[in-house]
Formats: sequence, structure tokens, C-alpha cells
Amino acid sequence: MSTAVAENPPARASVKPSPIQSPADMPMGTKVLAFATMCVGMFIALLDIQIVSASLRDIGGGLSAGADETVWVQTAYLIAEIIVIPLSGWLAKVMSTRWLFAASAAGFTVTSLLCGIAWNIQSMIAFRAAQGFLGGSMIPMVFTTLFAFFEGRQRTLAAAIIGGLASLAPTLGPTIGGWITDNFSWHWLFFINLIPGVFVTIVVPMLVKIDHPDWSLLKGADYLGMVLMALFLGCLEYTLEEGPRWDWLGDPTILTTAWISGLSGVGFLWRSLTYENPVVDLRALKDINFALGCFFSFVTGIGIFATIYLTPLFLGQVRGYSALQTGLAIFSTGLFQVMSIPFYSYLANRVDLRWLLMVGLALFALSMWNFAPITHDWGGAELLLPQAIRGMAQQFAIAPTVTLTLGGLPPSRLKLASGLFNLMRNLGGAIGIAACATILNDRTNLHFLRLAEHLNIRNEAMSAFLNDTTAHALALSNQVNDASAAAIKQLWALAMREAHTLTFSDAFLAIFVCFVIATPLVPLMHKVAAPKGPSADAH
Repeated sequence: MSTAVAENPPARASVKPSPIQSPADMPMGTKVLAFATMCVGMFIALLDIQIVSASLRDIGGGLSAGADETVWVQTAYLIAEIIVIPLSGWLAKVMSTRWLFAASAAGFTVTSLLCGIAWNIQSMIAFRAAQGFLGGSMIPMVFTTLFAFFEGRQRTLAAAIIGGLASLAPTLGPTIGGWITDNFSWHWLFFINLIPGVFVTIVVPMLVKIDHPDWSLLKGADYLGMVLMALFLGCLEYTLEEGPRWDWLGDPTILTTAWISGLSGVGFLWRSLTYENPVVDLRALKDINFALGCFFSFVTGIGIFATIYLTPLFLGQVRGYSALQTGLAIFSTGLFQVMSIPFYSYLANRVDLRWLLMVGLALFALSMWNFAPITHDWGGAELLLPQAIRGMAQQFAIAPTVTLTLGGLPPSRLKLASGLFNLMRNLGGAIGIAACATILNDRTNLHFLRLAEHLNIRNEAMSAFLNDTTAHALALSNQVNDASAAAIKQLWALAMREAHTLTFSDAFLAIFVCFVIATPLVPLMHKVAAPKGPSADAH
């Protein structure tokens, strides 16, 4: 009897992990539902980048915080998210796709609740940083899961949807945020994440069973590379966000973070190229498609995020629009992007994706060129054409970039490379916003001084304006000195308004130049061969 027991050990001694389900064997309905659920998670994570931008004044007022503190509600989220995105590939290998996505969605949901009940600005900033860090992993995992679930024409449509969501979410952020704040309160900017967050947390583990966790990767992981990357990206994001407000390297804090970012960036580059299993696969940049795709992702990040930054700022500063008015004026971008998804999907199955990418980048350049003649009386009607072109451009620029960049990589490298690819878009946005903010700061004074040169006694139009304004003020106050001062003050305000407007035009032209440089580089990419089928590892 004892011999029989020794020869037949208990079944529990050979317990195997639950079998994964090959995406090729999954019913199409299950794959679509799983993919759609993951897209919901990605959308809310991307939406929260900009959803607070139109409501920072309300948040600051509700938490009794000044403008310098309130801006950190957005900056903290961006810094945390930009750090975790390149880490997500390694984390997905350790935890598996479904459990990392579920944990990310759960953490994002809990911290959204905490943001909504924050009791002071310090707690809000801490919760926003945690929200960005915990939720950021959902973004690149959707891109890689696309190649596991779909192939052929299905993959083309899925890439079109992802490309649309990736640019639509931050575009709609100010609109949705402004509407929520005006009709409810700023707390609901965060509470709206609770229902979709819980849904994603529950559904993804039930459907996305395509890989196993590998906790052994925790041993021998590139922890030094992670620290160097966090210092590099975190300090870089801080420098780019705060630099325009604090005179860049003239401020000791900005100078310090710039040095830390530069030194740690060099160390991270060296570590990634010499370590056997780096946390980010920089070796993938040897592939021409991946290198150019990252560059195009960087440039489109500049176009998307910098334009989202400039347009609401112009409507608020120059036109005096409220948050809701601003959101409605820029809503046309998202509308035209959604309308162009079926058109793109039809063409993507019949036309070389490189040509579609060239069209997208060229349309982006055309959109910026149409923004350039901006005047102080531009509103929703005048912005309709350039924003409509930009909406179509975003769809045609991002979706083919995803397929051309990631579609040619072997499944074993796809996870780590996807983090780098998504990082480049966010990094382009951060650099684009910082550059535009610097242009607005530096060029406004230059344009004002040039306008002031023409405001002299020989300017008949100016003299007539001052006389009329003074006469009107005299009729109200009967004080000659006060009336003259009021007229000069009003003249100064008009000159400053025109200087601001000219500066916005300069910023749009700077973005235009970026796309003019990028568009001719597209033919250097290779055509991606038709996929033979999805791989369980390609997620």
C-alpha cells in the first residue's frame, strides 16, 4: 500500500496553472467585448489628463488654493503617468495582462473617489499622482492586446478605434470637464470614473485570459534602470511643465531638476543598452519602422496636446469664454474625428498605410496653417474649418502609425516596445506644451513693443480713439485726469489683446513646421506584411 502511494503522489503535487485561452480560439463576440472593455479603461485614463484643465480655477477655489498650487492637480497626474507607461510592458509580463489591467483599473477607480473627496490641495495633489500612476498602465496594454485579438481587416478597424480614442479623449477633456463643472461641481470630474472603473475591474479578468504571470521576473529585474528612468522622466516633465512659468534655467529649482533629468537620462540610456533584460527595449529603435513610428508619435503628441492647450487658452484669455463655452467651441474636432473613422477603415484595407499616414500628417500641417490667421474675434464658427481638418488629421495620423510601428515587431518584444511608443506621444505633448508656453511668454512682449511703436501722436486712428474714449469717460465721471487715464488703459488693453493674438499665431506656425518636417519622412518606413494570425504572446 505504501509503495502504491509513493508511486502515485497526490494530484495536488502537480497542480498546473489554469490554461490560457488562445485568442484564435476565442469567439469573436468575446474578443470584441474584452477589447471594448479595455478601450473604456484606456479612454478614462486618457480623458483625465485634460478633464481638469478647464476647471482648475473651480478646484482651487473649492480647496482654498492659489493658482501656483492648483496647477499641480494636472502636473502631478502627468508626471506619474509618464513614468508608469514605459514600465507597463515589464509589469504585464510579471503580473499578466489581465491582472495588471484589473489592478490598474481598480487603483484608478479608488484614487478617483479619493480625488473627489479631497479635503485640501495637498491631498488632491497626492491622490492625482496616485491616480496617474495606477491608471497609466491601461493605455499601452490596449495597443498591444490589439495584436493578440485581431488580424487582417479586423486589426485595421481596431487600430482605427484605438487611434481615435487616443486623440479623442484628451481633445474632449476640456469640453466634458467644463460641462460637468458648470452643471454639477468639480467633484464630479472624478466621480464619473467610478462606474466605468468598477466595470473594467470586474470584466477584464473574466475575459482577457491570454497569458500567465511570471513572478520570477522580479528576481534580477533592472531596478536601477527603473530608478534612473523615473528620475529622468519625472524631472523632465516637471521642468517642461514649470519652466515657462519660472523663467526656465533662471530658477534654481528648474535648473536642479533639469540637471537631474539630464544626468539620469544619460544613465538610463547607458543602462538600457548594456543590461541584459532592460525595463524598456531601446534596442527596438534599430528597426526603422519602430524608430520612425516613435518619431511620428512624438510629433502627433505635439500637435494634439499643444493645440488642446492653445485653443482653450486663446478662447479664455482673448475672447473671455467660460469653460462650457470653450468646450462647445472646440467640440467640432472630436466630431469630425469620429466621422472619419469609417472612412479611414474603408481606405486602410485598400490603400498602403504609409500613404494614409502621409495624408494625416499633411492634414495636420494644413490645419495648423489654417489656425495661423487667427484674429481676436475668432470663435466657434471661425475655428470650425481648422478644427475639422485637425479631427480628420488625428485619425489618419495615429491609426496607421500604430500598425506600421508595432505590427512589424516580433511578439516577444511587443510589450516593452509598446510602452516606449506610447511614452513618445505623451513626451511630445509635454515638450509641445512647454514650447508653446515659452512662445506665448516671450513673443507677447515682442509683439506688444512692435505695436506700441505705431501708437504715437502721428497715428490719427489712435488719436481719434483716445478722444472718443476720453469724452465717454468724462460724461461718466467729469474728472479729466481720470478720463484720460481710463482711455490710455483701454488703449493698452487693446494693444495687449492684439499682441496675445499674434503670439498664438506664432505658436500654431511652430507646430506647422513640425509636421512639415515629419511628412516627407513617411516613405522611409517599410510596408508591414499582412499578419499571419494573432499570437497569445503579442499583447
